[in-house]
Amino acid sequence: MNQALTITALPYSPDPLGIFAGLRARPGAVLLDSGRPIATGRFDIISSDPLATLEVAHHGVASIASDQLNPPAHLANDAFALQQWLLDQLNIPNKTSELPFLGGLIGYWGYDLGRTLSIQSSQACPVTLPQSRLGLYDWCITLDHMAQQAWLIATPQRREQVKSWLTKTPEPTSAFTLTNTFKAELSHTQYVARFNAVQRYIRAGDCYQINLAQRFYADYQGDEWQAYLQLRKATPTPYSGFMAWGDKAVLSLSPERFIQCSNGEVETRPIKGTRPRGATLEEDQALAAQLLSSTKDRAENVMIVDLLRNDLGRVCQPGSIRVPQLCRLESYPNVHHLVSVVQGTLAGNYTPLALLKAAFPGGSITGAPKIRAMQIIDELEPCQRSVYCGSLGYVDVRGSMDTSIAIRTMVAEAGRLHVWGGGGLVADSQADEEYTETLDKIRHLIGALE
Repeated sequence: MNQALTITALPYSPDPLGIFAGLRARPGAVLLDSGRPIATGRFDIISSDPLATLEVAHHGVASIASDQLNPPAHLANDAFALQQWLLDQLNIPNKTSELPFLGGLIGYWGYDLGRTLSIQSSQACPVTLPQSRLGLYDWCITLDHMAQQAWLIATPQRREQVKSWLTKTPEPTSAFTLTNTFKAELSHTQYVARFNAVQRYIRAGDCYQINLAQRFYADYQGDEWQAYLQLRKATPTPYSGFMAWGDKAVLSLSPERFIQCSNGEVETRPIKGTRPRGATLEEDQALAAQLLSSTKDRAENVMIVDLLRNDLGRVCQPGSIRVPQLCRLESYPNVHHLVSVVQGTLAGNYTPLALLKAAFPGGSITGAPKIRAMQIIDELEPCQRSVYCGSLGYVDVRGSMDTSIAIRTMVAEAGRLHVWGGGGLVADSQADEEYTETLDKIRHLIGALE
């Protein structure tokens, strides 16, 4: 598909939500939201009406829904190869632009897609969203908050369509309300039993760190978009996103970048180490200082940095891996985090999707060593993670990519909302502290809706 693009300036708005509201009802509408006023947020990307939609079912078989594209049958068993094939169908002649996305794939890669790559699972599956859902988009609206500019990137035909969509009055949405309170899938006693099992595996030498999570759920009525608006107001984060289809939706308020690739330069920003925000300035500063001085949290972070150095090293140029930032404090509305940065240069024979496959899922939400950690997670967590701990993001036709780690993420399906909280367990972890951390990480999200 040869797609000549035009890049048209639009009136700048610091608020992507009003623009997206006008497209919310369009098929395949998606928002990648930098969470302004967070200082690290720069670009918002909005689109809808994909040329094709790729889904990976729970048994790992991928399929494409499209009136125009018919992929080779043998690619159905290789989700990442099919994604690359789909991306290659979008031929854009004028690819020179500083904007992050001119067309390509937008959507999510669920944690369970990564599990399918590495291990066989016996977990229950209360959430039936596909392991991955990606649209092939040939247009977008991009807001650049640093330059205070807005752009419509589209073919001439699409440009006129989008302009007509934006002139229409947004369809009214119903208020979002929970019909009961959130319930934990695990009791405190059940969590501690799993914590103790992790400690036995660590003492036996199976692993050094395990990211153990638990699921919470509540029933609701109304529009999931209204829930996202409430969540975003309470906890804006730089790697947020929203997408909905049928009776399903993904509402992500992630603070964590997984992998960015631009002009062959690769970056990942793992988070390990968490403290809640304090009720007073003095308490808040004390908690931040406690986190910065914690040898346990620093050790957890360094373990994951080493894991990611290894993952990136599989597809990056020899000698290019570097760590320009180690264990820096970053603060968000509900928690303080320790954040590191690992960078590298992609080897010339690898694509961004090959990079994503090599590193997926992110080491910060598995543990180390990764495959054994995933096997232990599969054994101890009672249900699959779905989108949680996977990634949201985009892959551009020029070879650019930016993805999140889908933590602080809610999944809606058939009137039920699911959210997970977890944390990394190491040899000197304490059960009650770790249990409390799982609650701290989602308390702000749940509180915004209850």
